[in-house]
Amino acid sequence: MPPSLTSFTDDALIAFDNMADRAANLVNPTIRLGVTGLSRAGKTVFISSLVHNLLNGGRLPLFEAMQSGRVSAVRLEQQPDDAVPRFQYEDHIRALVKDRIWPDSTRAISELRITLEYQSASGWSRLLSPGRLSIDIVDYPGEWLLDLPLLGKDYQTFSDETLELATTGVRAELARDWLTLSASTDGAAPADEMRARDLAVAFTAYLRACKSDERSLSTLPPGRFLLPGDLDGSPALTFAPLPRPADGKGPKGSLWAMMERRYEAYKSVVVKPFFREHFARLDRQIVLVDALQAINRGPEAIQDLERALADVLACFRPGTNSFLSSFLGRRIDRVLVAATKADHLHHESHDRLEALTRRLVERATQQIGMTGAGIDVMALASIRATREATVNREGHVLPVIVGTPMAGETIGGEVFDGIRNTAVFPGDLPRDPQQLFSHGKPQSDASALPDVNVVRFRPPLLDRTDTGIVLSVPHIRLDRAMQFLFGDRLA
Repeated sequence: MPPSLTSFTDDALIAFDNMADRAANLVNPTIRLGVTGLSRAGKTVFISSLVHNLLNGGRLPLFEAMQSGRVSAVRLEQQPDDAVPRFQYEDHIRALVKDRIWPDSTRAISELRITLEYQSASGWSRLLSPGRLSIDIVDYPGEWLLDLPLLGKDYQTFSDETLELATTGVRAELARDWLTLSASTDGAAPADEMRARDLAVAFTAYLRACKSDERSLSTLPPGRFLLPGDLDGSPALTFAPLPRPADGKGPKGSLWAMMERRYEAYKSVVVKPFFREHFARLDRQIVLVDALQAINRGPEAIQDLERALADVLACFRPGTNSFLSSFLGRRIDRVLVAATKADHLHHESHDRLEALTRRLVERATQQIGMTGAGIDVMALASIRATREATVNREGHVLPVIVGTPMAGETIGGEVFDGIRNTAVFPGDLPRDPQQLFSHGKPQSDASALPDVNVVRFRPPLLDRTDTGIVLSVPHIRLDRAMQFLFGDRLA
């Protein structure tokens, strides 16, 4: 994290937490894995499937330690952080496997510890290592990650950037009521609590409209305006960007000064604690992305996703941890950006989805210097809800996917009941992802975008063995993700 985002006191507290973590690791080797993603990317599903496949011996051919038989036992253990809610794995997997419904979205931070007993591939390591690795999985909303850049911005910068973005493209229509109210507000006028509340309500409505399924925009800080929790109605969440006053800054006691104070309180009360207590303690990170939804929503959604990913990746402190640096300033040495819902496409388009995602993060990774072994991009499906097939239509063989559309989904005017299976032609992504971009920006012509049918499917009906045991949930490349994220720690 750039030095401007943390104070000396923050750095000291972070170093203390890291020293405590590393001391505990000497007894019980542990890796802290952060799992986040932008809206509807499938964070809860990813964690549930990962844990379920590890506990139930899922098909993980690319996860070397499991494939080679070196993992002897896997178990859930008590969560080490008593002040953090436990990730309710059992409830989520019951919803997925028994009820065949997708669990609720992540709305707060949670954590789960899973421990693997293994035999090292190295004889020397077997003498020195206890052959045990605990993985502390930290689940948090992607909106919280998008708040971290605010630590390096004052209220004036935040206001200028947010107002400028709100006047572009489709955002201008979504922000009309808020922009009208802001334009009629004099920041130099005396502070007015009711005016501040009206502005905050209008600003929040604009953010919610941007996040809606119809728009699927991604750059939406401050994140807690969408997930307020117990801070709902507090002064720290009752502010909004304002046009700069004529004199450049509102006087003491003005509405501008009130908004500026509350913006700084938001950073102190909400953003800094998350950064210091959770984000700065991570070792590895996966960022889940619903790129298909952005493609389906058009050029502005793609451009906004690229912007959001750039903001997200700029938060990471890349690099390799030395023995000493791991005690004082831990670095996230591996980041995986994963495009989810690969099962919504035929496998012929999986490499195209991966190429598109790589293009979305290309400039951001170059800017932060995180290339090569430090970052990877892939297309995956945490839970595979479809299977592949072919159909003959007018003498042509079409590749299709088969699954159970969720109740209310519509295809060609037909509304599905959530029970009947159907075959869907998902469409094709372009071979060259640059076709979706022009000079670094998405095409302004929506007709140039591929016609991809994004249909929501129910979780699959799982097979059972002859003895009635439910098999592990199917997936696409979950094993490859495991190998990248923590496979090296089981060598």
